[in-house]
Amino acid sequence: MSPLPAAPLTIEWSLLGLLAGQPMHGYELHQRLAETAGLGLVWRIKQSQLYALLARLEERGYLVSTLEPQEAHPPRKVYALTPAGEAALAAWVQTPVRHGRDFRLEFLAKVYFAQRRGEDVLLALLHAQKAACQSWLENLQATTGAHPPTSYEELVYRFRLGQIQAMLQWLDESIAVIE
Repeated sequence: MSPLPAAPLTIEWSLLGLLAGQPMHGYELHQRLAETAGLGLVWRIKQSQLYALLARLEERGYLVSTLEPQEAHPPRKVYALTPAGEAALAAWVQTPVRHGRDFRLEFLAKVYFAQRRGEDVLLALLHAQKAACQSWLENLQATTGAHPPTSYEELVYRFRLGQIQAMLQWLDESIAVIE
């Protein structure tokens, strides 16, 4: 049994998302991830790590690779999304993140790929995430104030409240701009 997690990591989902548009080789994927007008705003990955992740995604059946001959160079491996990879990616893109700590990396990656799938997919994701954040806020508000105001627990809860409120504000602003 493999010690690897059952579900792909956020960066792995991002690799699947990039391959949804077209098959690519590893170096090309690395360049696309580094683009500062795209996922490069959120992610940094070493090329050696990228190849390990691609191998893991291929083992899981989300990708398939073929060797592409090149003149005067060894053949290169070109990766393409499988139907299972496309189905998993589509489900991932539409699902809000489950924890506030996943908002900065995973949710922003989802926004990137949802936007590429169309405005309706993006708006559905933003609305679903807003509902999730509102639920987090309500649950956290129920525990805030249960400890002395200067206790560590209360300070952490108030910090989390501020983060969720900022997320909700950003979601509201983003939805308003798109609609």
